[in-house]
Amino acid sequence: MDLYLFDFDKTLYAYDSRKRLPAQSRLSGVSQYHLAKSWWVPGYEVRAELGEWPSAQEYLDEFARVTGARLTLDQWCEARHAASTPNPGVVAALRRASTLGTVGLFSNNPPTFSATLSRMAPDVAAILGPNVLVSWQLGIRKPDPAAFLAAVAHYGGTPERTFFVDDSAANVAGARSAGLTAFQYRGADDLPALDAAIDEFAARGRA
Repeated sequence: MDLYLFDFDKTLYAYDSRKRLPAQSRLSGVSQYHLAKSWWVPGYEVRAELGEWPSAQEYLDEFARVTGARLTLDQWCEARHAASTPNPGVVAALRRASTLGTVGLFSNNPPTFSATLSRMAPDVAAILGPNVLVSWQLGIRKPDPAAFLAAVAHYGGTPERTFFVDDSAANVAGARSAGLTAFQYRGADDLPALDAAIDEFAARGRA
């Protein structure tokens, strides 16, 4: 079985944190500066991506405790959605890959992301079905090579038959260290090369 894993932020969807913080500030009444300084700078988001608060509600409760900003899951989704816009060419590549093998998502994100993906990105969710894996579920994040091995095992694949797409050079390097075929997506100019890389990988499996 060939497995095609796609990153989400800055790959399937563009992501701009400069839009997320203003939305969270507007919805919570807490300043952008305070949100950034109290949550992101000390590393709480990374801890959430590692599964320290393993449910959406636990994440939101900790976010409120640390920042003083009480958000509902709907509000969290609204702010996150404001920062996320589709990359149609990469979504099309995901759709095409789904005709060649098993497709799955592998993203560094907290449990609130998993809980709202179908609302934030219904086009992607429709292609993936249940094949959504987020770092908080594993307790390990990209670019650690062990994260990729865990992701491949989660989907029942093998490294040598897994193709991975991500915007991060570090994540691509980590995937390659784990034995995956990996492609770095940096922007729309890379779409022809991405399509060609998928074709080459699929053809190798048929050889």
